[in-house]
Amino acid sequence: MSDAGVDKAKPSPHKVRKLDPQDAVSSEGDDSKEYDAETQKALEDIDACQNEIDALNEQASEEILKVEQKYNKLRKPFFEKRNDLIQKIPNFWVTAFVNHPQVSALLTEEDEECLHYLTKLEVEEFEDIKSGYRIKFFFDDNPFFENEVIEKEFHLGSSGDPASKSSEIKWKEGMDLTKRNKEITKQGRKRLHEEPRSFFFWFTDNTDASCDDIAEVIKDDMWPNPLQYYLVPDVEVEENGLDDDSDEDEDGVDDSVVVVDEEDELDEDDDEDDEDDDEEGVEVLDDDEDDDLEGEEIYEEGEEGEEDLDDDDDDDEGA
Repeated sequence: MSDAGVDKAKPSPHKVRKLDPQDAVSSEGDDSKEYDAETQKALEDIDACQNEIDALNEQASEEILKVEQKYNKLRKPFFEKRNDLIQKIPNFWVTAFVNHPQVSALLTEEDEECLHYLTKLEVEEFEDIKSGYRIKFFFDDNPFFENEVIEKEFHLGSSGDPASKSSEIKWKEGMDLTKRNKEITKQGRKRLHEEPRSFFFWFTDNTDASCDDIAEVIKDDMWPNPLQYYLVPDVEVEENGLDDDSDEDEDGVDDSVVVVDEEDELDEDDDEDDEDDDEEGVEVLDDDEDDDLEGEEIYEEGEEGEEDLDDDDDDDEGA
């Protein structure tokens, strides 16, 4: 093929495709996209480079699995020690479950009552890690079921479709929480196609493991550090300073602010008016006193005039 028949414009990335030399020859009479020698060589080099990257990613995944396996073994004795310490704290796990935002949304009142007997939780990844894990719940003797341990397993098969299975719960007579919760749901007049949600419904439900978010939450969030959820209320109080300000928040009044009622203000105004009237009264008295003083002066002058008249009369009699 001559150069004149070759499109010199560079194709956009989403239209680029690799062509073998035989494809280029066989497509001379077709409208298929063809590349010049330089573009073809670049595409082949990119493809070879991408294969190297993919091979390294696979190698890294294998190395990461080996590291995870190593550290799972190193972490195991500390998980066991932590569980021994947790068993000294009453209601540790049910408190952590109730404080967790996602797990708590699954709990009914009866679930919480039953989980008060939960003494230990364990999450175990399978040896090769990538094939799955199991969650084990350990219970004290309780009025709900006979089992001391119940567990739920998740298998991540090579086919890519996950599957799960649960141990059978040996409910005591009349204490099957899955049935009792169904009755509550019917009484609540929920739609028939809605499955009631509860902790034990989650545990026994294995219809679609790919949608099991609760198992992932327990494995990846709750199990690594349950203490943070046990201490949630205390942490919030400490951060927000609720202990110091609780009294002020409850009353809604700051102690440093003095609240004055309208009646008190009116009484104060009346007292001020009375004081003003008293001052005016004092001024009036002062004016009266001045008038009295002036009257006394006039009276004294009158007495002096009478004395002068008496003297004049005596003079006339002597003459």
